[in-house]
Amino acid sequence: MHNIIVHHPKDLTIDWAQRVVNQHNTDIVVSGVDITSVDIATTTRIRIKVEHNEPSLLPEQWFVKLPSMAWQARLITALPRLLHTEVRFYNEVAHSVSVTVPHFLAAQSKLGRGATLVLTDVTEFGAIPGSPGDALTLTQATRVVEQLAKFHACFWNKGCINHSYPWLAGPVRSLEDFLGTAMAVPLMKRGLQQAGELVPFKLYAQAIHYARNRRQAMRFLTQAQQTLVHHDCHPGNIFWNQSQPGLLDWQLIRFSEGISDIAYFLSVSLNTETRRLHEASLIAIYAQCLQDNGIAGIDVNILQQRYRAHLIYPFEAMIITLAIGGMMNLQSNHELIRRTAAAIEDLDAFSAIPL
Repeated sequence: MHNIIVHHPKDLTIDWAQRVVNQHNTDIVVSGVDITSVDIATTTRIRIKVEHNEPSLLPEQWFVKLPSMAWQARLITALPRLLHTEVRFYNEVAHSVSVTVPHFLAAQSKLGRGATLVLTDVTEFGAIPGSPGDALTLTQATRVVEQLAKFHACFWNKGCINHSYPWLAGPVRSLEDFLGTAMAVPLMKRGLQQAGELVPFKLYAQAIHYARNRRQAMRFLTQAQQTLVHHDCHPGNIFWNQSQPGLLDWQLIRFSEGISDIAYFLSVSLNTETRRLHEASLIAIYAQCLQDNGIAGIDVNILQQRYRAHLIYPFEAMIITLAIGGMMNLQSNHELIRRTAAAIEDLDAFSAIPL
């Protein structure tokens, strides 16, 4: 396998693109590389146009992910090797998931040397990528919930997945959990201070109490049936091919409770009124879709209770994102804090975890 790992947009040369192309067809000749956009957040995301002599055989619009050039984001994502995890997802797991994902052209990571992921840009085939602050319609939300249920059902109650993908539950994930717990209190305090009136004042003490007891909370949240989850289902990680959704950004993929994806998705992707009106019915749709895909014994009432508890994570994630800075557009970050705080308050989510 040719080395395709690079560290900066300027490294995306014709020679580099040719090494990517050679993994597919050595008769294709690259003649040009044009960078069309660079977005720096949790990763550095680069859109490029690659000119070559066989556009009918290989896409020309590429989407490249490198480690973030923002020091705050790089500091948070480097130790738990999040981009390395996404590289392994595309190399080892993507072919077996039921949800639509971008076609990947190449993906490589090496300990100490970095990681590079090269995907076909979803716009190549007319798909539209979302933005983090988008508010989805009920129809769109229903389609995402159905896709997540099918994805979860594929890996539900299969003990072999722990043996097939041990890297998803190994030392790197343990390190991520340790860092999350160690930094929970200072980051929660800093994020709440920066959020100000975006978060109702009565939630402040509960949020700090949760952060101080985060390890116990995480233990409670993992005491349920495990499956494979995306763990970062905000609107900016969704793309739309006509009316059908697909999922981007698999850096946080892990074993967890399926309803955690639904809690994350609904709390960040719907405006508050839409969520209040439809979250119960969307949870029921999720339960029915699991049953339709062969998962027996689903209790909607228990799902509702677990949904409440799992709302705490998306709220925490958005507050921590704000505290760190440089990981999401600030306006979108503020909007997602408003949405998740409203969900926490509406369903009294902190009381759903025994702390």
